[in-house]
Amino acid sequence: MATGFAQWGNDLYSGRRSYDIVGRRRTWYVITAALVAISGVLLITPGLNPGIEFRGGSEFVVSGVETSDQQLATDTVLAVAPQEVPRVTTVGGSSLRIQTAELTSDEVTEVTNGLIAAFDVSEDQVTSTFIGPTWGRDVSQKAVTGLVVFLLFVSLVMTVYFRNWRMAAAAMLALFHDLILTVGIYAAVGWEVTPATVIGFLTILGYSIYDTVVVFDKVRENTVDTLDQTRFTYAEKANLAVNQTLVRSINTSVVALLPVASILVIGAFILGAGTLRDIALALFVGMFVGTFSSIFLATPLEVTLREREARVKAHTTKVLAARTGTVVDGEPVAAAPRAVAALRPGSHQGTAAQPKRKGR
Repeated sequence: MATGFAQWGNDLYSGRRSYDIVGRRRTWYVITAALVAISGVLLITPGLNPGIEFRGGSEFVVSGVETSDQQLATDTVLAVAPQEVPRVTTVGGSSLRIQTAELTSDEVTEVTNGLIAAFDVSEDQVTSTFIGPTWGRDVSQKAVTGLVVFLLFVSLVMTVYFRNWRMAAAAMLALFHDLILTVGIYAAVGWEVTPATVIGFLTILGYSIYDTVVVFDKVRENTVDTLDQTRFTYAEKANLAVNQTLVRSINTSVVALLPVASILVIGAFILGAGTLRDIALALFVGMFVGTFSSIFLATPLEVTLREREARVKAHTTKVLAARTGTVVDGEPVAAAPRAVAALRPGSHQGTAAQPKRKGR
């Protein structure tokens, strides 16, 4: 199996095998638009579920417990405030944290006494605090500020590095896609949005941009001499770059997703650790979506923007005309059907391994 996967990767890199990812970009645009629209609806209904750090509320911490039975803490809170849906998480190995909406002073006292009796602990082992929504607003503002600064800085760096603003624009659109889909899935699941969740959202942007830069670097390498030859179009050379980096993108994603999936399963279903669960879900979804966008969205968007340039558009027309023997600018163009055999999907020609070879 490993040998077959390695051979598949070699075939993709050499051009003996190719998938027309860029050529079918309209399909990916439709899929992406549909997913973004669904995520937008989910952000409205049911919407995000902000945690206590953002909406405010009461928090109880029971330390030094002999049993970490979360249901026992939940029943204790419900006995005092039946309308509440408490969030109970395990902190460390011997502490429980219970979060609720804002309770009255009498309710806080009753819950505290109930937790002391339920877990058979002393009074100083149960603490109660009130968290106001002001702190959450500050966190939200700082997160938005950090996001804007990150996007501006990345746009500037990519524009300078690639010497092409279109790659930066395509990368930003892919990042927007990743963020919207991740937040939409979070809304669909209904888990609370905590500071750990926000950290996860910001982290996936770095992963996504890394994967996109790897692909774009190969695109630039393959397309640097596109206008100096008449064998391949810009889109075909960019598609070859996507195929050549496909195995690397898959391997990187699998290696990154496996430990995150382990953290998600352990944190959510075994330990009941809310912080691990919150950040792991955002990372898992964001990495998966980021891999999709770097392959099926970023490069196709860049190609669409580049083909709006007059020089690239004219070159594409000339190359396509040469294959059919049609007329360009009043002059007949000889057909050259074999010139592009290596870059067509399913091709088994070896000439694609030399994309820099001059045209006729």
